[in-house]
Amino acid sequence: MRGTAFVAMANRAPDGQISITTETLSGIYLSALAKIPFLRGLVLLWDALGLGMRFLTRSANIQTGEEEKIEGPTLYISLGVSLLIGVGIFFVAPAALGQLVERWLHWSALGSNLLEGAIRLAVFIAYLWGVGKMPEISRVFAYHGAEHKTINAYEAGVELVPEKVALSSLLHPRCGTSFLLTLVVLSVIVFAFFGPMPILLRLVTRIVFIPVLAGVAYEYIRWMAGHLTNPIVALLIQPNLALQKLTTREPDLGMLEVSIAAFKTLLEHEDKNRLTTP
Repeated sequence: MRGTAFVAMANRAPDGQISITTETLSGIYLSALAKIPFLRGLVLLWDALGLGMRFLTRSANIQTGEEEKIEGPTLYISLGVSLLIGVGIFFVAPAALGQLVERWLHWSALGSNLLEGAIRLAVFIAYLWGVGKMPEISRVFAYHGAEHKTINAYEAGVELVPEKVALSSLLHPRCGTSFLLTLVVLSVIVFAFFGPMPILLRLVTRIVFIPVLAGVAYEYIRWMAGHLTNPIVALLIQPNLALQKLTTREPDLGMLEVSIAAFKTLLEHEDKNRLTTP
C-alpha cells in the first residue's frame, strides 16, 4: 500500500504470522518533476517500478527464508530479461507481423497498423487470462482483489475488519490494470496513423514511443479518477473495470487480514508524518 510519504507491505509468513515492512518514499514524489504533466507519469512510474521490484523481492525472501535471498546481479538480470521479453511480445512481435502482412499481402499501412494493434490487444488480454489460470498467479490476483476491497471499504467509510471489507467491490478505477489497457489502446490509435516505413524503423518507433504513450496514459487515468461522477467518464472507464475482472479474484478472510494490516500501518505512518511535518 502506497501513500504520499510512505509505503507499507504486509506478508503472511510461513509461520502464519503477518510480517510488516515499511519504507519512506523517495523525495521524487514531492519534487518539481512530479508536478510536470506527462513527464511526471514517466518519473513516478519508473520509481514505482523500482519500488515494486524491491518489495516483490522482499516478499519472496520472507517466503523462502533468509538463506535463500533473491538479490544482486541475479535479480537485476532476471528483471531486465523479463522487461525485454515483455516489450518483445507486446510491441515488437505485433509490429513485425503487421509489417509482414503489409509487405506480402499488400495491405495499406493503415490496415497493417490496425492489424498490429488488434494483435497487441488480443495478446495482452489472452496473456492476462492465461496467467490467471496458474494457481500461483490466481493467488496473487486474490491479494490484488483484497487490496481493492480494502481501499474501497476505506473510501466508503466502512470499518476495516475482514468480514465487512469482504462486502466491498473487487474493482477500483485507480488500478494498474487500467493503466496497462489504456497504454495498449493508445498504441493502437497512435500507430494506426503512422505511414509506410521500413521494418527496422517500424520496430524502433514502437519501442521509442512506449514512454511517450505511458506519459499520456498516466494523465488520462489521473484525469478520469478526478471525474468519476461525470456520466461520460463513467462510460469510458467501463472497459478498464471489465479488464480488472481478469486480474482480481475473491480473497479469503486471511488475505483481507493481510491487506488491512498493510493499509492500517500505512495510515499510522501517514498520520504521524502529518503531525510532525511543519
